[in-house]
Amino acid sequence: MDSDLFDHVAARPEPGQPDLSAVERLAWLRLIRSRRVGPVTFHRLIAEHGTASAALLALPDIAAAAGVEQYSICLVEVAQHEMMLGRVAGAQMICWGEATYPTALYDLNDAPPLIWALGDVRLLNRPGVAMVGARNASSLGVRMATRLAETLGERGFVTISGLARGIDAAAHKAALALGTVAVQAGGVDVIYPEENTQLALDIAAKGCRISEQPMGLAPQARHFPLRNRLVSGLSLAVVVVEAAARSGSLITARNALDQGREVLAVPGHPFDARAAGCNMLIRDGATLVRSSSDVIEAIGTCLPQAAAPPRQPVPHPAPLPGPVPARRPLADMSNLHSQILARLGPSPLAEDQLIRDLAMPPAQITPQLLMLELEGKVLRQPGGLLSRAV
Repeated sequence: MDSDLFDHVAARPEPGQPDLSAVERLAWLRLIRSRRVGPVTFHRLIAEHGTASAALLALPDIAAAAGVEQYSICLVEVAQHEMMLGRVAGAQMICWGEATYPTALYDLNDAPPLIWALGDVRLLNRPGVAMVGARNASSLGVRMATRLAETLGERGFVTISGLARGIDAAAHKAALALGTVAVQAGGVDVIYPEENTQLALDIAAKGCRISEQPMGLAPQARHFPLRNRLVSGLSLAVVVVEAAARSGSLITARNALDQGREVLAVPGHPFDARAAGCNMLIRDGATLVRSSSDVIEAIGTCLPQAAAPPRQPVPHPAPLPGPVPARRPLADMSNLHSQILARLGPSPLAEDQLIRDLAMPPAQITPQLLMLELEGKVLRQPGGLLSRAV
C-alpha cells in the first residue's frame, strides 16, 4: 500500500529505459512487493536512488526516519518464488519503461511498476476501448455489448474489460478473434470467477490477460477498484453498457474521468434498475451510445487503421419534441468531489455542516457523497457524521 511517509523523495523517471538485467528485474519485484511501497512510492524511490537495488538498501532507513519500526523489505526468496510461478504459468513480467509496457498507462500517476501478462502482449499497445457493466446483465445488455465489441474490433480497436460475468464476459467473447485484453483483480494465474475459466484460457490463447498483483494471489474486495483503474487507464474511452446506481462500473467511469478518458453510456429503460447508473451518467454529461459510430465519434482523431471495411454509420434518430434537460458536465462532478474531499478530514464532520460550508443545495451534494462512499473515499459515521478515508 502507498504511504505518504515517503513523499519527500523525487518524482518518477521518464519512460524509455533499456530492458532491465535479470538482477535488477528481481530487485524491481522485491521493491514493489515490500511493505508500504505502492506504485507512486516505487517511482519516487527509483527517481531518487537510480535503481531498485539502491532503493532497497535505502528503504529501511527511509522507513525508520518516517517512524516505521521493525521494517523489513521483501525477501529474495519471496520474489524468486513469484518469478518461478510466472514461469510455470507461462506469464511474462513487463516492467515500467520497457518496450512492451502499455504506453497508455504512462498517463497514470499510479502506473504499476510491473505487470504480469499472459498472451499476445502486442495488444497492450493497440488503441483500446473499455466495456464494463452489470454482472447480472439483461439479454439486451449482452446483445449490445456483443455488437459493440464486434463492430469496434472490426474497426481496429481492442476491447478491454475485467473478466467478470455478464457484460465483461460478453464483450471479451465477441472480441476474441479481433483483440481483447482482460485485466484481472488477482494474480494473472488465478481465474475469477471460476465460471469464466474457459473464456480466460481462450483469452490467453488469442488475446491477453494482465495483472499487477502477485502471482497466485486470490482476488479480494480491495483489489477490484485497483483493477478498474487499469481497465480505464488502458483505454481511450470507457463504455458503460449496464450499471446499477450503486456499482463498480460507475467507479470505473469515475476513474476514466480522472484519467482524461472519454466516458460513454448506453441508455436504458427508467424502470430497469440495471440501467439506472447509465442513465445517471448520461444525465451528468456522458456521451450517449447507440452504436460503435457514437464511440468512434467521441474518440475523435485517435483512430487505428481499420481491420475490416468500415460499416455505414447508423442514421441518427430524429430528436424528441420538448425541452432538453440540462446536463451537469462530468468535469463539474470531478470539481465537486475535490471540494468535498478538501472539506473532510479524519475527524468526523456533520453532513449538514458540510452542506452549509459548500453553500450548495443538498440535492446536488448528496448523490456525490454516495459516489465517494462507494469509491471508499468517504466514510459515514453514526449520527450523520462524515470523515475522509485515510
